[in-house]
Amino acid sequence: MEGGPVAKPGRGILGSLAHDVGSLKVLVDAGVIRPIRPDKLVRVAVTMARWGKGHAAGYIVSAIIAPRSYAILDDLGTLTFEEVNSRTNRLAHSLSDAGINEGDGVAIMCRNHRGFVESTVAVAKLGAHALYLNTAFAGPQLTDVVKREKPVAIIYDEEFAGLLQEAGKRRKRFVAWQDQGERKTADPKLSDLIEAGLDELPVPPERPGRVIILTSGTTGTPKGVSRPLPDSLDPAVALLSKLPLRAGRVTSVAAPLFHSWGLAHFTLGMLLSSTLSLTRKFDPERCLAEIERTQAEALVVVPVMMQRILELPVEARRKYDTSSLRVVAASGSALPGDLASRWMDELGDNLYNLYGSTEVAWATIATPEDMRTAPGTAGRTPRGTVVKIYDEKDQEAPTGETGRIFVGNDVLFEGYTGGGSKDVIAGLMATGDVGRLDAAERLFVEGRDDEMIVSGGENVFPQEVEDLLVSHDGVTEVAVTGVDDEKFGQGLRAFVVPADDASPGEDELKQYVKSNLAGFKVPREIRFLDELPRNATGKVLKRELAGLSG
Repeated sequence: MEGGPVAKPGRGILGSLAHDVGSLKVLVDAGVIRPIRPDKLVRVAVTMARWGKGHAAGYIVSAIIAPRSYAILDDLGTLTFEEVNSRTNRLAHSLSDAGINEGDGVAIMCRNHRGFVESTVAVAKLGAHALYLNTAFAGPQLTDVVKREKPVAIIYDEEFAGLLQEAGKRRKRFVAWQDQGERKTADPKLSDLIEAGLDELPVPPERPGRVIILTSGTTGTPKGVSRPLPDSLDPAVALLSKLPLRAGRVTSVAAPLFHSWGLAHFTLGMLLSSTLSLTRKFDPERCLAEIERTQAEALVVVPVMMQRILELPVEARRKYDTSSLRVVAASGSALPGDLASRWMDELGDNLYNLYGSTEVAWATIATPEDMRTAPGTAGRTPRGTVVKIYDEKDQEAPTGETGRIFVGNDVLFEGYTGGGSKDVIAGLMATGDVGRLDAAERLFVEGRDDEMIVSGGENVFPQEVEDLLVSHDGVTEVAVTGVDDEKFGQGLRAFVVPADDASPGEDELKQYVKSNLAGFKVPREIRFLDELPRNATGKVLKRELAGLSG
């Protein structure tokens, strides 16, 4: 069924007590709960009571606890928590003077830099709603999203002025980042608004603003996903129960902040008072250089970024000391088991892979031990999360059998802003993927439920074939789609990007699949490309590949 209430697992009194004790240990181990002066503790308690647990409260609290610690390292330099709090106060007042009020929507289209952070915090201090726009969207997509979501203002990097020409009509516009050279627009700059604003904490809004994240739009029009603000620390505890992050350390966020994965670590970083190391555009060698320079203990990536780093020449990779890394947190698209193994062999067992979706946030997290023991696994559930597999009759599938993946946790989305939701069974929400659980309760994701094809009466999921082909020495990237087949009804077509200095033949790759998988999983055709079309988070745009099928 679609929609419906989402249940939280009941624990009973003893179960709740054990859960609370376990949560407390996780927070102590991460350094979230630590000694603090009594006067500061009172100020923190008052702040939380007045501002809740959203983005506004995060930087107000960090400015109380660690005012002179660095909050942001970016292409413009450094900012302390005290400075970010002051600057976002000023920005909030200036935006209010410009006519942005509590409950208004504000679209934010920024790359990874202080402007994204300050816009988000200032909008939260006003009680306005933040709508994050994908920096890789085309003009028509942006126009459609803005018309549907109706933000009153857009904060953007000036490089996107042309793309936003239609979407920005009759809306307030503000420039968060300007490249060197002549200005492309006369819209006010955030730096000027910050300089002109009043430096005092705004009055807390009656209701906190919402956060709206867009789906990737890889197979259709992007949808707005409205996510509730947490009413407890349980979501953070869930992540910290699997990710050994520590308070007050440097986290390099390479994944786009507008994406749910980058945004999750921005939000988690507030709780941890982390220093966020940001660069506007990802460059694999610079990423390694920044890890060495900042002594980052955590790196937040999408899998294609890992691939780009491993594609660097060996001498380039080993030129930088990355031994400070304790956590490489990956998510956003499928992580092939072969890529995970190569990463850990090269850079150590520091990889943690989160599987989830924009709608359910997270489902499972794979630790290095999980991926060493069972390559290709998406891991196990973190605290407070339930994952079940349901068959085509909406019955729970036996261990090892493939079915649709359903999830229950504390941060399931509230529904699409344009209406509709995901399927819900017994209080658990569908991710849109299919997979199976093994005897150790490790999840294996086998593909999108809408990508399954039936070839000669057999069900085939492209991801299994993709994972196999990418393990071939002559292949660096691959995507597999369905295609009509007169004999079998449907078949597979593979799009392959050869590895450097490699020229694998079509027959060679077909034989490779035939030697490892059933005959009906062998692609009918293999096409070779220089690169696969991807969005900003590394997901392959299969709708564009469909256009190459003629």
